[in-house]
Amino acid sequence: MNLQIAAITLSIFVLTAAAELPKAPSLLPPDTRYKADLLLIVAHPDDDVVIGGYLARASLDEHKRIAVIYCTTGDGGGNSVGFEAGRSLGEMRIIEARRALQSIGIENVWFLDGHDTPGQDVLWSLDNWTHGRALDKIVRLVRLTRPDVIATWLPDYVVGENHDDHQGAGVLATEAFDTAGDPTRFPEQVAPPRNRQGMMNMTEGLHPWQPKKLYYFTDAFEVFGPYWHDRQELSPFRKNIVDGAGPAYSQTDISPSRKISYAKLTADYQTFYLTQEGYLGTDAIKKNDFRYFEYPTHFIFGKSVVGGSVAGDIFENVRPGDACPFAPVPGYRAAKQDEVTFSLGEPWAFYREFWKAHDIEHISNLLPVPEAAVRFGNTLHIPLTIRNATAGATDVTLTSHLPAGWADKTRFAVYPVRAGEVYPVQAEIAAPAAGKRGWHELTFDAEAAGRRVGTVSLRVYLSNSGALPQ
Repeated sequence: MNLQIAAITLSIFVLTAAAELPKAPSLLPPDTRYKADLLLIVAHPDDDVVIGGYLARASLDEHKRIAVIYCTTGDGGGNSVGFEAGRSLGEMRIIEARRALQSIGIENVWFLDGHDTPGQDVLWSLDNWTHGRALDKIVRLVRLTRPDVIATWLPDYVVGENHDDHQGAGVLATEAFDTAGDPTRFPEQVAPPRNRQGMMNMTEGLHPWQPKKLYYFTDAFEVFGPYWHDRQELSPFRKNIVDGAGPAYSQTDISPSRKISYAKLTADYQTFYLTQEGYLGTDAIKKNDFRYFEYPTHFIFGKSVVGGSVAGDIFENVRPGDACPFAPVPGYRAAKQDEVTFSLGEPWAFYREFWKAHDIEHISNLLPVPEAAVRFGNTLHIPLTIRNATAGATDVTLTSHLPAGWADKTRFAVYPVRAGEVYPVQAEIAAPAAGKRGWHELTFDAEAAGRRVGTVSLRVYLSNSGALPQ
């Protein structure tokens, strides 16, 4: 009996003591004010106009939460309405972007500190922005906003505006898509703070996040809209790169919430960017003529970790609230070679490996032969690469085959390449000073030890417009 009483007393004591032990509060969930269904990552204020009709559709009528990251303030662009330039112009363009986005219900907007870098080579922009720092910032914002879908510029060299900052934004967005879910990348972002309510917390308390789908859009000439719509600029060598490459959205549909077409909504949206072609919107509204805003909005499918069809809706197979496990990509794999090879160099060489590393190699099928643009009378700089993966040194002879009126101004024709060496060559090709605008094909052959080791072709659009500085 005494043993039973002792056992009961002990049980009561243990239960009482357990009830009095301090219990930690539940962890706070991620801040829902910043959750995004769609995260748009672009280079400059006004880049969003290219898909402005879709943004209006998704925000106003599909009630999607949208956030936007601008990699620059657009401080290197022109000013159509005032004398302000440089950093002052960048501050103005920030306000223009915020007002444009607020007009269609988008409020969560971030501007990074990259400078506007007008050119065609993506590597120039990435270097100017300090690639690693920029990626760190974008991954942080992906983890903060936890988007289901990321939309960004196409990471490819196209004929059109072909802004290297546009390409750079696409590269960084792709890298962030594949990085944000990996806790070993920028681990300080996902390490919990020592005391979230205290000071000097040097780690950030975010969570890894794997976005579900990635889509691209492009500034190529063939994506008609208010900026360009000239059929003579279309390549005669291939089909339009957006045909069948992803979903397309009508601009002539009527917005249920605003009772006007998405074309007119896009024109209205354009008017906020007075420093940058805002007149396209104001003129269309003044004339009540929206024909150049009525071309469909096209996306190019990047990839999905939740399945779905290439041309299906951007949010196809996306279930809000679901988190996805980290989806690793192959990463860079060096090819085993024992020969002399010849190819286009940067930025084309970068993209060949980038697409494979990030599991978007189907992007290479959009432009089977690389393309570029140049103005009449200008010099086209073409990076070429000779790679000697053999055990012995060799001389490589390059020969160009150019259309009538073009001239090869490259200083050397023979290049001594040591064993294991990669020799970069800058071909300098003078374009005709005048003539009929159109497409031309340039070819280069490489020969070593009496045999051809490679051929490179480049299709070039020659005109008086449409080519940023190289």
